[in-house]
Amino acid sequence: MDRPLVLLSNDDGFFAPGLAALRDALAAHADVIVCAPEANQSATSHALSLNRILRLRHVAAGVFCVDGTPADCVYVALHSGTRVLPRRPDLVVSGMNHGLNLGVDVFYSGTVAAAREAALRGIPSVAVSADSGAERDPAARLGASLALATLSTFVARSASKGRAPLLNVNIPPGGAWTVRSTCLGARMYSEDVDYRLDPRGREYLWIGGAGAVRHDHVPGSDTEAYDAGVVSVTALSLNLWAGTGDGVAAEVAQAIDVKG
Repeated sequence: MDRPLVLLSNDDGFFAPGLAALRDALAAHADVIVCAPEANQSATSHALSLNRILRLRHVAAGVFCVDGTPADCVYVALHSGTRVLPRRPDLVVSGMNHGLNLGVDVFYSGTVAAAREAALRGIPSVAVSADSGAERDPAARLGASLALATLSTFVARSASKGRAPLLNVNIPPGGAWTVRSTCLGARMYSEDVDYRLDPRGREYLWIGGAGAVRHDHVPGSDTEAYDAGVVSVTALSLNLWAGTGDGVAAEVAQAIDVKG
């Protein structure tokens, strides 16, 4: 059987040690092409650079960078013919991120967005993040194993024509772990806008508080797994529709229809 083709991206930049470690771990079992941001793009979420030019640079054999967001990188790689990829990849992996992407982090994370950009196009995708206290090489090997297992599972289920999976993996501190399937937890940050003056007396600001992060207790969640020292594997949905929800949308539509 031919080796699978993996597209690897991240949000820390093509030079990030976590990406290099994950590339090495994947390369033992697959052909790997890197297309990652030229500079750190953390917390850029799923932004696409539609209003400025982008530049693609060939850094080394099998390594490309784009001066844009993680979603830009995956978009460029998938839609540039054979300029980056020799064919459609079998799997897209994003990471290994330096830091966690738990709970609501998935809405802000460029790491998760890179994987989601591919999953939107029917390619099985995995985002891998690791705590700064995790041993890099064992974490990368585990991340690669989980990603390749995702591909194997998708291929085995292909007869049922299931939707391509999008998985979010978080690895806690340490060098050996058990793995658990989880839901999204509740990760809470301190929230603040810090206003300051520059040396010329002009006001500027920083957003985001500098306080400690806390986890509310959510049974079966990725945050619960992290607190227990367990690797979490969370399936993310591409369908943001809330169903009938609590009926608010229907009530609003009816109210407007009555007024009209």
